[in-house]
Amino acid sequence: MSVQPVPEGYHTLIPYLAIDDAAKAIEYYKKAFGAKERARMDGPRGKIGHAELEIGDSVVMLADSFPHASTVPPSDAGATTASIVMYVEDVDEVVKKAVDEGATITEEVEDRFWGDRFGTIRDPFGHVSGRSGLTSRTFRRGRWPSAPSRPWQR
Repeated sequence: MSVQPVPEGYHTLIPYLAIDDAAKAIEYYKKAFGAKERARMDGPRGKIGHAELEIGDSVVMLADSFPHASTVPPSDAGATTASIVMYVEDVDEVVKKAVDEGATITEEVEDRFWGDRFGTIRDPFGHVSGRSGLTSRTFRRGRWPSAPSRPWQR
């Protein structure tokens, strides 16, 4: 019997977040996004060494920051260096719930030229995430529609 390269219940790419106060972040993600805790390994001094959350059909891994780790939380970096996009049924409702739980809006939710209703938030732990719901199939498979303004062309 051969070993599968991707374990059952996981996808090929999984974000791994370094967080200040991972235990608090887990509770936030549960309340804001309906995350289910799949695994938690305690680390030294009451920190979380590794945790796995299921949000929809995807997994997010996270841990408290530790010395000599390969990643640092946004508070240590002074910025976030990645973003996570989450497709949801009702973008406006999910963003509202996230804000009610402590997130701040960094990009208002609106219908975008590529066919998604999209907006971004910064969670209380400094990570920026995009929330998206499909409104049409305007952009798919590499075709950009004409748009009045594209941020990278300003």
